Amino acid sequence: MADASPTVRQRQLGMRLRQLRTGLGLNVEDVAEKLMCSAAKISRLETGARRPILRDIRDLCGIYQVDEATAAELMTLTREAREQGWWTRYEDLNLTPYIGLEQDASSITHYSMCYVPALLQTEEYARAIIKSVLPRIDPQVHQQRIEARLRRQSRLAGDNPPRYRVLLDEAVLRRPLGHPALMTAQLEKILKLADVGRVTVQVLPLETGACVTADSMFVFLEFSGHTLPPVVYVEGLVSDHYYERDADIARYREAVEYLRDAALSPRDSVQFMTAVHKDYVSK
Repeated sequence: MADASPTVRQRQLGMRLRQLRTGLGLNVEDVAEKLMCSAAKISRLETGARRPILRDIRDLCGIYQVDEATAAELMTLTREAREQGWWTRYEDLNLTPYIGLEQDASSITHYSMCYVPALLQTEEYARAIIKSVLPRIDPQVHQQRIEARLRRQSRLAGDNPPRYRVLLDEAVLRRPLGHPALMTAQLEKILKLADVGRVTVQVLPLETGACVTADSMFVFLEFSGHTLPPVVYVEGLVSDHYYERDADIARYREAVEYLRDAALSPRDSVQFMTAVHKDYVSK
């Protein structure tokens, strides 16, 4: 994980700090008093929600009485967590934590009943869906979002891509977005990526009925090679949510299993999408 994203390093650092604190039997209020800061600051450092400051981590190393080697390791993690990922140049994205996690996830499961996931979108589909969600978006910001979305897709084309599974509601395929040629090209891209093994798609037919989750979209991210727990990302119109508690992860893992069982098999899903593609071609 020498090339882990700053977001992942930030979460790794937070977990180490929490382990050190609990190992000494201290609560966040105890540490906050010693560091002369708020308990919320300590909590946010431990959850990876706050960008670490070298001085604070140095002082925490003293409070936790760690040895020199451990202190040096924590300071290195802090420096790496403070580096800038490529996505931070797009100030309007407001997805910095998520993209950082996406860049290092070993397994990504994406459920959507509204639109094609970003990692599978064509440029024209991305342009249209962003505009439909934000009709008044500034043209320059619009273009930046498209560029960032397409750049994210390189994650699937690299030497070590994640295991990527998409659970897609049939409505996503049937709902026209722009002209039929746009949807034709979009389906062709999904089918090509599925054919080369970059994504496994399972379609949930409308006849399946009500789904187990009230969320219209969520992403279940898992990590390997280190001790980071899974994260569930839920996108909202006003704000996004990240779930990491064991109980929440278990609930979403159960939802993923239910959705997989309710959906068509990957092979049948390809046949289904091929038929939908033919429908668009004929229009």
